Amino acid sequence: MAELDKFFKALQKFGGSDLHLSSGGPPQIRLHGEMAPLNVPPMPPEQVKTLLMEIIPERYKEAYLSTGDADFAYEVAGVARFRCNVFRDRKGPGGVFRIIPNDFLTAEQLNLPPAILNFCTLNKGLVLVTGPTGSGKSTTLTAMIDHINRNRKDHIITIEDPIEFVHDNKKCLVNQREVHDHTQSFSRALRAALREDPDIVLVGEMRDLETTHIAIETAETGHLVFGTLHTTTAASTIDRIIDQFPADRQSQIRTMLASSLKGVVSQTLCRKKGGKGRVAAMEILVVTSATANHIREAKTYQIPSAMQTGAKDGMQVLNDVLLKFVLDGAVEADEAIFKSVDRADMIRKLKVAGVQTAADIEAEEK
Repeated sequence: MAELDKFFKALQKFGGSDLHLSSGGPPQIRLHGEMAPLNVPPMPPEQVKTLLMEIIPERYKEAYLSTGDADFAYEVAGVARFRCNVFRDRKGPGGVFRIIPNDFLTAEQLNLPPAILNFCTLNKGLVLVTGPTGSGKSTTLTAMIDHINRNRKDHIITIEDPIEFVHDNKKCLVNQREVHDHTQSFSRALRAALREDPDIVLVGEMRDLETTHIAIETAETGHLVFGTLHTTTAASTIDRIIDQFPADRQSQIRTMLASSLKGVVSQTLCRKKGGKGRVAAMEILVVTSATANHIREAKTYQIPSAMQTGAKDGMQVLNDVLLKFVLDGAVEADEAIFKSVDRADMIRKLKVAGVQTAADIEAEEK
């Protein structure tokens, strides 16, 4: 057993999401969104390096030693899999390890909105799940793929870096490919997928122009494509995709995106009231003929207004979801403000609803 395995077991025991190793300090875990040190003496650089080199696969050791960082997956039997990043900083070696539970949550357990489950019934198109790092994108996408796996009879191909949640064949045939191990890049694997008779393709990250373009083309040619981006709202997601392309191609991409994009789920994780556990706040855009026209005509600034009036189509705006969490007693008002993209609007909504924030209470005390 690797020496680090005991820290991985502690991470699982405490219900944390990430283990952090940093030279000169004790190991820390992210618990309910906040950093918490373990009761372990500070580790000198030599000790951290020894711990890391024990678990880094041989094929990644040279890359780590020559470039200063490496990504890989690691598994502790009977505990969980971990998405690993090792690096060097001014203090010495370090690493961050995200836990990937062996048993993932289903769509029903996550209580995913009907609009998201409807995306799982599409036969073609592009569906994007977006949000900052650590916002639960992988958990949502995994639940969606599992929902398809349990309810359809199709061929699913996933392209990931690294493979996180493992899907067994249920009603679907599932092939999972890992970048660097099974293929050179996302774009190469996505191009090859077109010759592998897929019905559904999951692209772990649309991180470059070529991958994005092939994903849109794949959706246009009659496949259902799921992808992720690190954007915070539905409208900014569309702008980010279009802005990746040269100016002389953007008009064409708008037209392609207007016909292929079916939905965007932008999410963030909020700490629950009381500090134990987190809940996902999801902004949902369902692309209707009206929103498709906004995309085609370069009027994405009108999409938030269309979402405000699109509840009957399953759309919801982040601030409205955050407000509901506050009114339901699930999330503190200040947490909702902190997680909001448009904080001025969030504060206004809270005041209209008669909810006091910490700033309001402080002002009254003065």
